[in-house]
Amino acid sequence: MSDAMAVDYSLYLVTDSTEAVLGDKDLATVVRDSINGGVTIVQYRDKKSETAELIGMAKRLRSITSSLKVPLLINDRLDVALAVGADGVHIGQDDMDISTARKLLGPKAIIGVTCSTRAEVRMAVDGGASYIGIGTVFATPTKENAKSIIGIVGVRAILQELTCLKEQVKTVAIGGINTFNVQRVMYQSQSSSKALDGVAIVSGIIAAPDPRLAAMRLQSLMRTTPAFALGVSIGASQSVDHLLVKIPDVVSEVRRTKPLCHNMTNLVVQNFAANAVLCIGGSPIMANFGEEAESLARHGGSLVINMGSVTPEGISNYLQALNAYNHHGFPVLFDPVGAGATQTRREALKTIMAGGYFHVIKGNESEIKAVLGQTDQQQKGVDSSSSSSALEKASLVKELAIKEGNVAILTGATDYLSDGDRTYSVDNGSIYLSKITGSGCVLGSIIAAYMSAHRSDRLLATLAAMLVYEIAAERAAERSDVKGPGTFVPAFLDELYNITEETSTGNSEWLKAAKVEAIDTNSNA
Repeated sequence: MSDAMAVDYSLYLVTDSTEAVLGDKDLATVVRDSINGGVTIVQYRDKKSETAELIGMAKRLRSITSSLKVPLLINDRLDVALAVGADGVHIGQDDMDISTARKLLGPKAIIGVTCSTRAEVRMAVDGGASYIGIGTVFATPTKENAKSIIGIVGVRAILQELTCLKEQVKTVAIGGINTFNVQRVMYQSQSSSKALDGVAIVSGIIAAPDPRLAAMRLQSLMRTTPAFALGVSIGASQSVDHLLVKIPDVVSEVRRTKPLCHNMTNLVVQNFAANAVLCIGGSPIMANFGEEAESLARHGGSLVINMGSVTPEGISNYLQALNAYNHHGFPVLFDPVGAGATQTRREALKTIMAGGYFHVIKGNESEIKAVLGQTDQQQKGVDSSSSSSALEKASLVKELAIKEGNVAILTGATDYLSDGDRTYSVDNGSIYLSKITGSGCVLGSIIAAYMSAHRSDRLLATLAAMLVYEIAAERAAERSDVKGPGTFVPAFLDELYNITEETSTGNSEWLKAAKVEAIDTNSNA
């Protein structure tokens, strides 16, 4: 074979001969069909068969891969690899050490190593690995005793580690990757300076009724920008004036298009959120049943997942809806309410974050820290106490936006938002917003509606929604008929409607009240 660095790792097939995955199909036929569909490298993995059976099947696979000019690797068993003249091996952390494998197989052999930590990566590179199998990314029934589920965040951490090393080592993500998440894995990994070279697939091809079509589908998805990635405007102007001048058009766009806003939230705030969306010109629907999401997602709206109530059934519904909207490419906002308050919520947060891609994540400081995995601060209920500086808060939202490839919002007395490239503070609003139930949920619904109507720049849509919401609150609080929180709510809804109507007639005087500042997070000030 040619040099290991020249190997195409883009669609890496790992075989599974168990009846639960392979069924009654012939493995050699499945491998041949999958290569014809686009598989670029094959690893023969069989932990249960005797040596003679392994060699027999490996010889059949070697004949197929050689004729189709695709490398064949053997999982763990160097003796089998040597017996059939395979192109190399893949070894795990509990298998033979890589230095020994390299000595036995020679300098031209392809040797891959599974790594889930930075330390394991350094050892693999020092030992002469040709590529790193990064994982396990997601939970999967095809690999027993997985030491840890690292998620996409873990993939990025390993890619970042590899950028610090001089050796050019290829990378493949493995574990639970399929047609539903392969684009997300590839896309969100790009936030690192080193991108993945490929993905390893097991059940997604081996268990497919037609392995060739499954491989073709995966290759097509990997070559295509995911629909949910639209609206990322990296490199756009950071000037506040440049953004503000565009906001009236965004506000009018919402009123004109009447976007569907699908809310999955608790009963306490459903009526308030629905009325707010109606006031800005949107079309709300409150539907917590995941089975409905596929049909609703086809209408081209947006989804709000509000983690107000955490139950196994609720999480299952969230994930089902998230997959539906990701599949159709429409915006999803996640509000991780009380994410750091209890261990149950922290576990729910991990499950939901691993389940799909979120275009916007909105939370208070404790919730944003929980999403980032910073658990040093214990959150009390859904409230957040903070001693962080403005620059620290701005840095938090920028860090989250870069990690997730989305827009992040940190709410508080002053709000902060970032898309990883542009970072701003918004200092509008009213104290009454903190005195009523569901004000944060309402903001999430309004942002989602705005993202649905204006998809070319997510950050602009988010900022427009925040300013409409917060300036409406200011105007309501200043009204003579408002005496406290009870009279504030109807006045607030009035002002959401009034701002929308004024803007539609060409009157954008309300925007003069905007208090937005661009923040340089690299500043030490």
